[in-house]
Amino acid sequence: MRTSGGFEVADIFRQQGTAYRSSIGCPQSSAGHARHRALQNLCPGGHKDKCDHCGHLEISYNSCRNRHCPKCQTLAKEKWIEARGEDLLPIEYFHVVFTIPSELNLLVSMNQKVMYDLLFRSVSETVIELANDPKHLGAKIGVISILHTWGQNIMDHPHIHCIVTGGGLSSDGNRWVSCRKGFFLPVRVLSALFRGKFLDHLKHCFKSGDLAFPGSISHLKESGTFDTFRKQFYEKKWVVYCKPPFGGPEGVLKYLGRYTHRIAISNNRILNIQDGKVFSGGGIMPTATV
Repeated sequence: MRTSGGFEVADIFRQQGTAYRSSIGCPQSSAGHARHRALQNLCPGGHKDKCDHCGHLEISYNSCRNRHCPKCQTLAKEKWIEARGEDLLPIEYFHVVFTIPSELNLLVSMNQKVMYDLLFRSVSETVIELANDPKHLGAKIGVISILHTWGQNIMDHPHIHCIVTGGGLSSDGNRWVSCRKGFFLPVRVLSALFRGKFLDHLKHCFKSGDLAFPGSISHLKESGTFDTFRKQFYEKKWVVYCKPPFGGPEGVLKYLGRYTHRIAISNNRILNIQDGKVFSGGGIMPTATV
């Protein structure tokens, strides 16, 4: 059972997994080594079902149930969409995206748990606080947030997608307060508050010793250097944008499903595996060394 290009994600790890783990110093006892070994056995084979009456042929893969498998995620996505259907209301929804400056990417990659928690906290506090402000909406809204760690070019690009209700409950909980038609909250205000909260939480993470500074970012462990590094981001524009309302709850779920059940590169984008490199189609992802 092969893709049109003849290559699959599992092939990459079968051919280059050992060399890659050795290059990054991944010990056999580590969780990373176990994950890589599992990736070598993604969906091993499949079977064909043929109708006795019309001759229609249906191909089914033998599911490995690995969350990194591009074949198994379609079924998982559909199940997730069906389960989340009960959470949605018959109202309009907005799509708000929060992105941090790219200069923070290395610090994030070295401190993923701490920094992703910090990112989620900053985003949720920003959206909930502004929506609850009587100067804006003055209501308690509903929010679903999803972390996405890469961009279309498969490079580091941490950002959070939020699906927010187009309104919420009043402070006394007795009435529904709707947003203006087609408008949620001012983007400039969202951006400024998000920046302030993120950088303030970052300062506290440093003071509490929660951050690690290995290798190329070792110089940031000095208090003065880190403070200078952090303060530069107050001068930068933090990208936050809000898309127009979705076409109903069904559209929201379908959009969310693409982000909750998708791996960085699917099988149909792999054109070739040669000399330790992966070549992809679509003209989006650059050649990547395994």
